[in-house]
Amino acid sequence: MNNTKRIVGLFIFAILLAACSKTETLDNPRSGTVTIAADESFKPLVDALTSAYEGIYPDAHFNVDYKPEQRTVLQLLQDSARIVFTTRKLTKKENDIVKNQKGVIQHQHIAIDGLAVVVSKANSDSLMKLSELKAIFEGKITDWSQLPGSNQSGLITLVFDDVNASNLNFVREKFNIKDLKNLRIIASGSNQKVISDVKANPLYMGFIGVNWISDGHSVMSEELSKGLNVFGISKSDNPKSISEYYQPFQGGLELRNYPLSRDVYIISREGYSGLGGGLMTYIARDVGGLIIQKMGLIPMIRFPRNIEMKTGKNF
Repeated sequence: MNNTKRIVGLFIFAILLAACSKTETLDNPRSGTVTIAADESFKPLVDALTSAYEGIYPDAHFNVDYKPEQRTVLQLLQDSARIVFTTRKLTKKENDIVKNQKGVIQHQHIAIDGLAVVVSKANSDSLMKLSELKAIFEGKITDWSQLPGSNQSGLITLVFDDVNASNLNFVREKFNIKDLKNLRIIASGSNQKVISDVKANPLYMGFIGVNWISDGHSVMSEELSKGLNVFGISKSDNPKSISEYYQPFQGGLELRNYPLSRDVYIISREGYSGLGGGLMTYIARDVGGLIIQKMGLIPMIRFPRNIEMKTGKNF
């Protein structure tokens, strides 16, 4: 009987020890490894944010999956990604899926981004009305010769990273485009490949996340920008001057004057104070906003600056 009690006691102790070990292995804001997912159009931004965080906390590690936006959301719903970077919030149906899994959803609006429209330097066109861009996606404008600023003639080919990614989805929703089968569209596979394809063909019109080319301190951003014209787009059908055209850089994004500005969200399903929450807090309350600003985007939460003024007089 004593031996039986001893065995039962050891068994219970082993279960408790295992439970304690499992609790101890949970990640926290300063250490651990988690998987996060992001639309590939935000890769430079997400790389900068996660690298900076890992630099502060050497025991924190992010495994980042870069996939088209619809697949990143699916990862979140399947609980194979802790947090995701997207251009939208979850739909009610998607929220309900996570709730049914006893998950906790948090949305954090971190930045204003711009979808950049780019062409080769060989194409002189760099100004376009929003109505002209809409007409291209409606199939009403099909040839470069129909655009007044172009020195090219030939069919316009629209170049995106992926048909399931945020860049194409954003344009489809913006112009309420239901059917793409009559448009000349190719998927290059990545934003970086869109840039190289556009540089090689002056009849291509490419669409990329502007953070690929907007970091003025990045050698990669500078190299990718070479050989590109970035369109200035006007909301007006009758712009009276060049000042009514805006590019997807901070001057055009600040007040959303650039017509293809969009939001960047972090969506988390983390139900405790873990590494994902640490990253979100870093972006919201720490220098994460400065990194977003450095990348050429508009941070939703600005890093406060203290300015000391000396007048040389006593008051």
